[in-house]
Amino acid sequence: MVDRDSVARYPEQNFRLKQQSSYNRASKTPDEPKGWFTNQDFNARGDKRHNYIRKEELDGKTVWVLMDHEGPGAIVRTWMPWHNQKNPGSDITMKIYLDGSDEPAIEGNMLGLFDGTGLVPYPFAHPSLRSAVNFFPIPYAKSCKVVTDKMPFFFQFTFREYDEGTPVKTFTMADFEAAKGLTEKTGQALLNPTDDNGTRRGAPCYVERSSGPFQLSPNGEKSITLPEGTAAVRELSVKLGSYDDPNVMRQVILKMEFDGQETVWCPVGDFFGAGIGLNPVQDWYRTVAEDGTLSCRWVMPYQKGGKVSLLNLGGAPVEAALEVKTGAWTWDERSMYFNAMWRGQYPVPTRPFSDWNYVTLKGRGVYVADTLTIMNPVEKWWGEGDEKIWVDGEDFPSIFGTGTEDYYAYSWGGRSTDFYEHPFHAQPYSHKYNKLNRKTAADERNTQGFSTESRSRALDTMPFGSSLQLDMEVWSGSDCDMGYQVGMMWYGFADTTSNRKPEPVEVLNVPPLPDMTASAPEK
Repeated sequence: MVDRDSVARYPEQNFRLKQQSSYNRASKTPDEPKGWFTNQDFNARGDKRHNYIRKEELDGKTVWVLMDHEGPGAIVRTWMPWHNQKNPGSDITMKIYLDGSDEPAIEGNMLGLFDGTGLVPYPFAHPSLRSAVNFFPIPYAKSCKVVTDKMPFFFQFTFREYDEGTPVKTFTMADFEAAKGLTEKTGQALLNPTDDNGTRRGAPCYVERSSGPFQLSPNGEKSITLPEGTAAVRELSVKLGSYDDPNVMRQVILKMEFDGQETVWCPVGDFFGAGIGLNPVQDWYRTVAEDGTLSCRWVMPYQKGGKVSLLNLGGAPVEAALEVKTGAWTWDERSMYFNAMWRGQYPVPTRPFSDWNYVTLKGRGVYVADTLTIMNPVEKWWGEGDEKIWVDGEDFPSIFGTGTEDYYAYSWGGRSTDFYEHPFHAQPYSHKYNKLNRKTAADERNTQGFSTESRSRALDTMPFGSSLQLDMEVWSGSDCDMGYQVGMMWYGFADTTSNRKPEPVEVLNVPPLPDMTASAPEK
């Protein structure tokens, strides 16, 4: 979970990330739009939707089956929302059965188990915004079945599916108790992601190269050449002279080239996870500090050399500073190049409903992160759209979500507009709130303006062997024109390709903010 080097290598034990969720079973195929874009990805009184696997009898009682997987695997992420957006808690008992055992390996309150107050400690489990979210791994050698004693509401169980025959040690409570020391150590590492002096795993100290402060004229570019030979970028930081114009975070572009190929082209706001404007936030891989320093800890290996550049696409000069730290890397057949690209679009009409493609990748690689910023011209909630992720040419997405905010690990988006951060996901900005301007009116429901959501991955990375396509539904409750922009990060080999290219024209097409002092009219 805290070995960043391992993310830069294709998995030694092959797996694919899968998900079983409460997505609406009316969604069958994009060729039938009515069903494909049906909302209501949950279960409610009357038991009419059946957005779960099945009901069955267990020990003489009816249970609802939420996940049922045969073969070696590991649950690496779970998400469940409050049933009532104003009141936490649940009266549902959940049981997790492993390897066909008649006795559950884990049993407890459906939310309490995984909200940081019960079995699994913070930060692995935590409440996010009106949710119970868990990243503590639950491995199994043969099978996993998750059941509840009452009809579930929303749910997501994301898991690794290993190749048949892969040796996996099954979770037990005895091992869980024995690992408490390691759990505490790992949790502290996640909460203090900058505590790494470059000597972990015996690696030599960093080689540091810096430039600045310097002036970037309009369309001007400044580069740092990386040390020759095999190495890896291990830390990178950017600091701009002023953030008075929030659009500077979109108009200054980070570019990176490794071994003769440009693999990174992304606005700094989306690359470092802040969106538009200086919105302080920290996760396992990135930090946006209050003083304006933007830093990342992605490991970026190369064999021969490379360069890191800043490009100013804005109409005014920008003062900037750039620093890169490199360290040792042993290149092998599993080593991959780091990639980050960007897509933006305005306007994005919300009618008819549609799937908005983040990225489509061809070849082999591992998808690791994204930061989405939207502009909503109206107060009403914008994010009912589900993620749909196809891997290796499958006919139906192996990951079909239940809402955009669920993908970013929070719930009840219309009301959950406060700042939050976690090692693997965050909401740095929403409506008018960020870390420096917290929401105080808990019942306020207004999602007008910009919202930024980020998700980065450790155990829940997404390997692909031939292709990956990640789409997000555009599903607003209002008929309006929105703005979408997203920065995506993945690792790939030299021949891995994407459908994303630099978009300098679209970068300047910043969605205009509505009048934030009054409700915007709907169509």
